[in-house]
Amino acid sequence: MERRPTIIDVARVAGISKSTVSLVLQNSPLVKEETRLLVREAMDKVGYVYNRAAANLRSSNVGLIGLVINDLRNPFFTEFATSLQMALSARGYATVVANTDEDPVVQAQVVGAMIEHGVSALVISPAYGDDGGTFDAIARGAIPAMQVLRKVDPRVEQFPFAAPDYRQGSQLAARHILSFSPRRIAFVGGLADRAVTRERMIGYFDILAETGMEPFVLSGRASRSFGREAAEELVLRHPDIDAAICFNDLVALGMLSGFARLNRKVGEDFRMIGFDDIEECSQVFPALSTIHCGIAEFGRSVAATILVWLEEGRRPDPETLTAVELVIRDTSDLGDTP
Repeated sequence: MERRPTIIDVARVAGISKSTVSLVLQNSPLVKEETRLLVREAMDKVGYVYNRAAANLRSSNVGLIGLVINDLRNPFFTEFATSLQMALSARGYATVVANTDEDPVVQAQVVGAMIEHGVSALVISPAYGDDGGTFDAIARGAIPAMQVLRKVDPRVEQFPFAAPDYRQGSQLAARHILSFSPRRIAFVGGLADRAVTRERMIGYFDILAETGMEPFVLSGRASRSFGREAAEELVLRHPDIDAAICFNDLVALGMLSGFARLNRKVGEDFRMIGFDDIEECSQVFPALSTIHCGIAEFGRSVAATILVWLEEGRRPDPETLTAVELVIRDTSDLGDTP
């Protein structure tokens, strides 16, 4: 028996996403007229007949975006998720959000469930350790999907990647600290086997290589508890280190606490810069210098990008890096800033 054409066949012939075809079939006002004509021509070519009665059973899922985050406990990811969800909501799309807690098994489970419930697109900050099964399932469903903030699947032509320019961030941090002529600068936090750690560290290596200063890396979980432990480690075992760039703000905030317990004055005899610029950085004492990633703006940008893909069929560039900036506060320049 000959197989009946599906909307996947229509999407393939039209050269657009399955979700865009669905929007056309639902008479969505979000789709341009030229895209409608393209879909109608593709339907005629493959012999697709639209079953409206069956489609009505699924209509509540049209315009539903799946958002999968590796760690919603981290304020950096929470702010991203919130800004993206609100931007999508403003355009009439609903968002279903799942936290994987850095577990690839949970990730595969929630992505599978989202696909079964008919999401139009997926935005994923992926967990490490996935063997490709999650993204293979997305590919089989012909669902537009973006990797954000960290790249796990190398197939960026199929699953485009977007993130702040982490390398630029650690370059900015290293140059700023070097302006104070430190004896030695450490890079603290981040698990050594993760690509995002290398991405946030490489700018630090770049700048130190220019000066001939020997790098020092203290790897560990991206958490406050590790930051407290790292502060004690540096004070007791590496007294020559008088500056640090941290993998993220949570590590830096933990180090602040650890140094306070050890009566070490951060900003005077030890200079430190975090990474991400979560809200708490400006509220602690001393206020934390950090790399501002513009995560709220980034979330809105990703929302706009995924909607263009859905509504106009324009796939994002394989890789997009957004600008970052250094925010100088007390921990790197105590008493010298206005």
